[in-house]
Amino acid sequence: MCRACLKDEDVIARIATAAVRGFLVTLLIAMPSLILTQDGNGTPEMVVFLALLAGVLVFFEYNSLSPSFIEFRDAPPLNRIRYGTLFVMATGLALLVRHDANPNGLTTLLRGLGYLLGQIFDFPLSPVQLMTLMLPEGTAPDTINTVRSAAGLACFVALVATALLVFAIRITGWPLPGGSFNVWTNLPLFDPTTGGDVVNRMTRDGRLNVILGALLPFAIPGGIKMIDAFLGTASLGHPMLMIWGIALWAFVPASMVMRGVAMLRVADLIAAQRRRTYAASDNLQTI
Repeated sequence: MCRACLKDEDVIARIATAAVRGFLVTLLIAMPSLILTQDGNGTPEMVVFLALLAGVLVFFEYNSLSPSFIEFRDAPPLNRIRYGTLFVMATGLALLVRHDANPNGLTTLLRGLGYLLGQIFDFPLSPVQLMTLMLPEGTAPDTINTVRSAAGLACFVALVATALLVFAIRITGWPLPGGSFNVWTNLPLFDPTTGGDVVNRMTRDGRLNVILGALLPFAIPGGIKMIDAFLGTASLGHPMLMIWGIALWAFVPASMVMRGVAMLRVADLIAAQRRRTYAASDNLQTI
C-alpha cells in the first residue's frame, strides 16, 4: 500500500477518533439536563451551547498532531477513567434527583444506594457532613437528605475511580504497557526548562496535587459557607445546581489526586531511566 494511502488512513482515523471523543464530551454535559427534562420542554439553550463548545474544543485538541492543554491524552486509561468518573457522577446524580418527580426502578435503586452511602460517609467532620452543614438554615429535610445521598454517591464513585488508577499503576504498570511514554507530549502544560531538576519538580507537583485533592472536599463546603455569610448564595435547591455542584465537588479533588499519582509515577520512571543510564555508563567506563 502506498505511503499516501497510509497517511490518508491515519488522518481519517485521527478525525474519527477526535469526533467520537468530542461527541462523548458533548453527551456528558448534556446528559443530566436530558434526564431531568420533563414534558418535552427541551434542553436549555445554555446547556446545549456549553455542551457543543466543549465537544468542539475536545475535537480540535485530539485532531491536532500536538497537544495544547489536555494532559495524558496518549496515556490511556487515565483520561478514560476521568471521563467515566464524571459521566457516572453526573448521570447517577441526575437519576437520583429525578426520583422525586418521575420514579422508576433505576432511580429507586440509585436513591437507595445513595441513601446508604450517604449514611456511611456522614460521620463527624466528613466531607458529606460538611456538605449538609453548608446548606442554609431552614432548608427542607427532603433537600438535606437528597444532598446527603448525592454527596455519598459522588464520594463513592470518586474513591472507586482513584482506586482504579492505582490498580492500573501497580498491577498493569501504567503507562508502559501501552508502549513508549512521551513525557513532553503527555504533559503539554509542564515546562521542563524552568524550575530546576525535572524529577524533583514532578515529585513536588505530584505531592502538591495529592494533598490539595485530599483537602478540597473539606475546604470547598467551608469556603462556600463563608461566602454565604456575606452574599447568601449557598443553595443547592435547584436540581441542575445540585447535580453539577456535587459532581464537581467530588470530581475535581479526585482528578487532582489522580493527576498527582500519575505525576509521581512518571517521576519514578524518569528517575529509574536515569539510574539505568548511569549504570550503563559506569559499566562502559569500567570495560
